[in-house]
Amino acid sequence: MKETFREKGNRYSMKKIVLTGGGTAGHVTPNIALLPALKALSYEIEYIGSYQGMEKDLIEAMEIPYHGISSGKLRRYLDIKNLSDPFKVVKGFGQAFRLLGKIKPNIVFSKGGFVSVPVVLAAKMRKIPVIIHESDITPGLANKISIPAARKVCCNFPETLKYLPSVKAVLTGSPIRQELLQGNPEAARSFCHFTSSKPVLLIIGGSSGSKAINDAVRALLPKLLDDYQIIHLCGKGNLDNDLINTKGYAQFEYISQQLKDMFALSDMVISRAGANAICELLALHKPNILIPLSAAASRGDQILNAKSFEKQGFSYVLLEEDLTESTLLSAIRQVTEKRDTYIASMKKSGQMDSIQTIVDLIENNAKK
Repeated sequence: MKETFREKGNRYSMKKIVLTGGGTAGHVTPNIALLPALKALSYEIEYIGSYQGMEKDLIEAMEIPYHGISSGKLRRYLDIKNLSDPFKVVKGFGQAFRLLGKIKPNIVFSKGGFVSVPVVLAAKMRKIPVIIHESDITPGLANKISIPAARKVCCNFPETLKYLPSVKAVLTGSPIRQELLQGNPEAARSFCHFTSSKPVLLIIGGSSGSKAINDAVRALLPKLLDDYQIIHLCGKGNLDNDLINTKGYAQFEYISQQLKDMFALSDMVISRAGANAICELLALHKPNILIPLSAAASRGDQILNAKSFEKQGFSYVLLEEDLTESTLLSAIRQVTEKRDTYIASMKKSGQMDSIQTIVDLIENNAKK
């Protein structure tokens, strides 16, 4: 019989791991998903992130020791901050180097984001093994810098393997927070003051929100409310005060604790196409419409993620450049009609046990 995480943990003495990653929720939530398995294997866990990034609140809520360091964004475009941010990265490297010397971890696991770069480079200097995880189809700049220092590079998509060194690349999928699979729909119905008479549409515009999605949804609201109840996660500072008391419409800047219940209640999800977000939709078998961040506003990774899911029959993709009231309404109707087909495709996906695979890599590569 297969050993449980805890049974395996009993065979090892106490070990230490440093997790790092930040900037967006997608660089933090996979680390959080690993916490129960790491604790069961008797790891002491500490986290290195930015001073005031969103990862700080998320990790401290999990009662994990948190260390903030200086971080700077490495941009591909001209910006006055390109003059000062390299100095922040150098400062962050020094801070990470000292922290790792104090913590003395057996291994570092990085989920990416620019705050992870000085941590990974400092770990290499300290001869501490590093495993990194790349969520998107093509590696981002932070991970491109980190890959030479890593022992193994985990990825979500088969298409990513060709961009990685073959001796380091491991197809693991994305670690999914197991509590997301255990939501209570009635708790969300009560929280949102909804009835059981209409299906529920959940809209997630990413941790920062999306003006394009928010505007399109709110312009369509009178039509949508004829057939749906709507949960709208619109991002910080994006609440519409004129709509606060609208029956059947619940808007929130950001949700953490209740998200699992909202997923359980929802019949369809409209989402950005960040890799971790869409992997969660796949695990939950939720019919979905993906509106990836435009190539003009990003390096195009979300478009590639979305197209991969569309090709596999998991998602309907609506490009932001094509987003209008009529195209969004048409997409919702098409997904409603074909929801059973989408669900069947997702159930056949054979999604991997990502947490087990990644934890096994950590165990096999940790410095003894």
